[in-house]
Amino acid sequence: MNGTKTERVEVTKKFIHKLHCQFPKIKVEEIDERLTTVAAHKTMNLLGVNPQKKKGIVDTISAVYILETYMNKIKNSV
Repeated sequence: MNGTKTERVEVTKKFIHKLHCQFPKIKVEEIDERLTTVAAHKTMNLLGVNPQKKKGIVDTISAVYILETYMNKIKNSV
């Protein structure tokens, strides 16, 4: 969160490069998803989701936030 690049960033950049090489006509968008799990947990707490069920749906809610971020990025660039 302080702007320094981690090993995960380098691995992800290499993966994106491979995607570009394999599929040069398809645009690859980068989305910062570091806080989506935190947001998902806050949402589940706000909604009173049963703690035993949280583990099974946290990734789904996080994915919704990532998609929402992407859709807002597209909407704001038009």
